Formats: sequence, structure tokens, C-alpha cells
Amino acid sequence: MNRLKSLWRKHWLALLTVVLPMALAGLYHGLLASDRYVSTTVITVRRSGTDAPTLNGLSMLLPGAASMSQEDTRYLREYLHSQDLMLRLDKELKLRQHYESAHADVVYRLDPDASQEDMLDYWRHRVEISLDDLSGLLTIRVQGFDPDQAQRINLALLREAEAFVNDISHRISDEQLAFAKGELTRAEEQLTAAQRTVIDFQTHHRMLDPQADAQATELRAAELRTRLTKLEADLATKRAFLHDDAPDIVTLKAEQAAVQQQVGRETQSAIAPGSEALTRLSINFHDIKTRAALADGAYRSALAAVEATRVEASRKVKSVVVIEPPTHPETPEFPRHLYELSTLLLLCIALFGIAHLTMATVREHQD
Repeated sequence: MNRLKSLWRKHWLALLTVVLPMALAGLYHGLLASDRYVSTTVITVRRSGTDAPTLNGLSMLLPGAASMSQEDTRYLREYLHSQDLMLRLDKELKLRQHYESAHADVVYRLDPDASQEDMLDYWRHRVEISLDDLSGLLTIRVQGFDPDQAQRINLALLREAEAFVNDISHRISDEQLAFAKGELTRAEEQLTAAQRTVIDFQTHHRMLDPQADAQATELRAAELRTRLTKLEADLATKRAFLHDDAPDIVTLKAEQAAVQQQVGRETQSAIAPGSEALTRLSINFHDIKTRAALADGAYRSALAAVEATRVEASRKVKSVVVIEPPTHPETPEFPRHLYELSTLLLLCIALFGIAHLTMATVREHQD
């Protein structure tokens, strides 16, 4: 007994800072610590289009060779850590029952009274998800107290990841295609209305193309003016050596008068007062035809956009590519007895040295 007291007085600091913690840690690792198995899977999100990079050889290590869908991979990472997914898997795989089992490690066991928020925090520590920004690979490591359960959880996560990516991919494609089809319907309605306006105009004014009629009128008037100019020249020439009552002069005058009347009628038909002028009709019809042409162009563009969107949607459908399927662990990865005990021993020795140096400094100042 005296020997124990003497030993305590001489080495109490080492006993408190090194021996006692190491003894407690040894008891824990020897008697209480439960094996924790880790199931691992590696996946990535790929597009089905030709712009998706390959994952062969050294191409994964090259800058720029990473997947173009890393943003989707980040969304997937957050989804796998979501509370909604955890609750659904809890109903399917009895997560709470597994992690709060009485046979589980008391230190790493889930508290039976844990709230959803506490369970979510526990879940995120048991499901490690890491993203390699260079290659775009997503590594999922699931810890479980049973190797079969760890693999089952990992398989369920893989299934949910595939469903999530497929749902997002098809939802975006459907939204884009629905928008393009909506634009096509609107363009078709505008084209139909424009074509109906053209037909109504032609029916109301009883002419196929006022612009063509106006051009024909202008052409006839120009031809008549040319003919009138020629008649005036011929008349002036014959008056130089014929009398005004000569038959040729009389004939030219009659023909000149008739042509002048015809020119007047053609001009009057184009700018007749009190009625809608042919020129104005031509301008209005040109505006209507321009609107119809624009509507036709918009319809053709919308139709091409629908086809392009359909092709692009089918070309860029995303999917989960499994690089390594969920493994079935045979050897527990945790606890790491040697590593944890060695780390604790180093910390205890450091603590002992600091405490011993502090006490020695204090005694030196007291002396």
C-alpha cells in the first residue's frame, strides 16, 4: 500500500495524463468498439451526346477532359445527403433500427431519442460523398455495422441516384420541348390569321393582287404616253407639208385624241377622287402580304426549333455511369485500433510534457 502511495506521489502526473487515458482507450477498443464496414461505389454523370468526354486511359487526368455534367454531379451529391431521401430509405431499409442497435458501438451508435435533424447529421457522417473536380467522379462510402446492410444502403443510393438524374434530365428535356411546341402553336395561329386576312382582302376588293394591277396600270399608261408622244411627233412632221384638213392629219388628230382620253382614264383609275385609290390598295395589300410572309417565316423557324429541340433533347439525355458498383466489404475498416491508440498515445505524451514543463516553471518561480 505504501509502495502504491509512493508510486502515486512520484508519477501521478504521468498516470493521469498517459496511463489512465490509454487504459480507458484500451478497454474501449478491446471490449466496446464495434466493427464498422464500408461499402464503396464510384459513379459519374454522363451525357449521351458526342460531346461527352471519354473515361479511358489517361484522358481522365487531363485538364478539360472532365465531365461536362459536373454541375449535375454536385446536385446529385446534395440530393444523396438530403433529408427526404434519408427518410424514404429509413422506411425501406430500417436505417434507424440498424444504427441505434444495442449491439452497435456505444460511441458511434445513433441515439434512440435522436430527432430527424440529429439523424440527418448522423446520416451525413455515415455516408461520405466526395467529388473529384478533375475527373467528375463521385465516390460514395457507406458505413454500417453489418457488411450486408452497408452494401444494401449503397445499392439503394445508387438506384436513387439513377432515378434522380433520369428524372431531372427528362424533365428539362420535356420543358424545353413543351416551350418549343408552344411557340410553334403560336406561330401557326399567327400564320393562319395572316393568311385569312389576305384572303378576306382579296375577296372584299375582288382582285387578286392590287399591287400587280397598279403596276399593270402604270405600264399601260406609260405605253400610252409613249404612243402619244410618237403621234405628236408624226403630226408635227406632216403638218410641215400638209394642210390641216388632209386625211392623214385628220386621222392622226383623231388617234391622238383617243390616246389622250385613254391616258386620262388610266390616270383617273389610279387616283380617282371619292374612292379608294388603286395605289393605296396596293400599299395596304403589300403591308398585309409582308405580315403574312413574316408569319410564315416565324412558323418555319418555330417548326425547325421544335425538331432541333427534339434531337438535342434525345442527344443530351444524362445518365449515371457506374465506374465501380457497390462493394461488399469483408474486413471492417473502422475502428482503426492501432492508428487511434498510437495517435492517443502521442497526444497524451504531449499533454504530459506540457503539464510537466508548466509545473516545473511554476515551482522555479516560487523558489
